[in-house]
Amino acid sequence: MENYLLEICCGSAADAVEAAAAGADRVELCSALLLGGLTPSIGELEIAKAQGVRVMALLRPREGGFCYSDTEFETMERDARLLLAHGADGLVFGVLHPDGTVDEERCRRLSAIAGERECVFHRAIDVVPDWRAAFEILFRLGFRRVLTSGRQPSASEGADTIRAMREYAAGRLEILPGGGVKLHNAAGLLRKTGCRQLHASLKKTVRDPSAGGNPAVRFGSAPPPDEESYGAADRAQISALRALLDGEGR
Repeated sequence: MENYLLEICCGSAADAVEAAAAGADRVELCSALLLGGLTPSIGELEIAKAQGVRVMALLRPREGGFCYSDTEFETMERDARLLLAHGADGLVFGVLHPDGTVDEERCRRLSAIAGERECVFHRAIDVVPDWRAAFEILFRLGFRRVLTSGRQPSASEGADTIRAMREYAAGRLEILPGGGVKLHNAAGLLRKTGCRQLHASLKKTVRDPSAGGNPAVRFGSAPPPDEESYGAADRAQISALRALLDGEGR
């Protein structure tokens, strides 16, 4: 039986190094995970690609929603071309209208830039008013995959909807469960949804005391708990999840 596929959400090139070493099949590369993920740098992409793992690059120019100004969308188009030119295996994006419906024209333009490489619609699918109507657009545009938590805070909570999405897609679109995927719930999620792949972000806290000399100074409007720590990919947890999925696939 074919093994389950494991995608790791990586917020840096260093995360991609750890994910690849731990056996990830694919990474979604982004930056600024505390903001929900933003477009990564070209340097991060080049290092991630050097690990020999498939790299899906996120296109997201800012935090917040997914309805972009003309300048923001032009930025996405330029970033798409640069990321693909530097080796990205595909693009992850989602563009919505103000009412939350899929912006088909702008998604078509980004898909055209991607050409034969994979396009993935990200968790913007979890906020559209009608996911079935959204899927019909994604079918027309030739998207390969959709990342979803089943319209719930976590994929485990949204497992019934994820299964319904998989059945509705009927092979026209891969369904990638993501959101709160951990070692303790991964196997159950696969069984309940019938999906053959998972998207996870398994982190550990790393200390960096270099900014602790002046606690009064902060570097973001929504800072982490302190300036002396940050999240990083946990190779041990990823390896354990890889082993679990391999066991499930036998």
